[in-house]
Amino acid sequence: MFADSRFGYLDRVRYGLGYATAPIYWVADIPTRVSFWIDDVFVSRTDLLEENEELREELLVAQRELQLLESLASENNRLLALNEATVGINGEVLPAEIINVSPDPYSMRVLINKGANDGVFESQPLLDANGLMGQIDEVLPFTSWALLITDPHHVTPVEVNRNGERALARGSRTTANELELEFVTQTQDMQAGDRLVSSGMGQIYPKNYPVAEIISVYADPGLDFATVKARPLAQMASTRHVMLVFQTEEQLNEVPAPDTEELLDDELESIDNDGQVSQIQSEPIDQ
Repeated sequence: MFADSRFGYLDRVRYGLGYATAPIYWVADIPTRVSFWIDDVFVSRTDLLEENEELREELLVAQRELQLLESLASENNRLLALNEATVGINGEVLPAEIINVSPDPYSMRVLINKGANDGVFESQPLLDANGLMGQIDEVLPFTSWALLITDPHHVTPVEVNRNGERALARGSRTTANELELEFVTQTQDMQAGDRLVSSGMGQIYPKNYPVAEIISVYADPGLDFATVKARPLAQMASTRHVMLVFQTEEQLNEVPAPDTEELLDDELESIDNDGQVSQIQSEPIDQ
């Protein structure tokens, strides 16, 4: 032992014995390693299940927040467009929100969250960022019902933006969300794609505000009037944010409001086959 400690005579012997004892150490360590493996398998599976559940919950919350952010971004864009649309309107505007739609399939009306306490009055114009929507026909203390221009009982004085041709646009009786131009003579210059704007007749709607776009013009030589259909520019079925227009006293006194019957007679003049002017009677414009 003294010689081995001083001169290392048994190093090679110990090195050789290491080969012989290695399997013994390996076999003795098997139970410990098996125990650790079993623990790792079961613990890892439990941890993975818990982590998977947590990740699933976090994904669900993240998806909800993403949808909320998309909704807020869309709403922000609509409000921005509505704010930009007010620049070209003379008079004060009051933002409002559509909170309900009439359940009557034969009545195109919407309920807004502004009423008499906010200064809303009957026949007040209702607009959205894209075009004219309608007018108030029933005022309640905190809410109001608005009649849309697509209602068959509503008539809107319009003119073609391209050439100033005037007409009366009524809600279609056969197709939802469409307008029909009444008493358009065969000689009037109207084409598909023309934009219709409010003419300001009757001083109900602001002048030159977008109303609709003509989608078809059919002129039958055997009929006195052409069939003209238009699509409203306002997003009737999807918009939620709208605005009410308050005209100033100067605007109201600038031009006296014509009598409804006289306005209708002026709009409905047509040339008959003999070249004489004839008057066509129709129901008055809804105020």
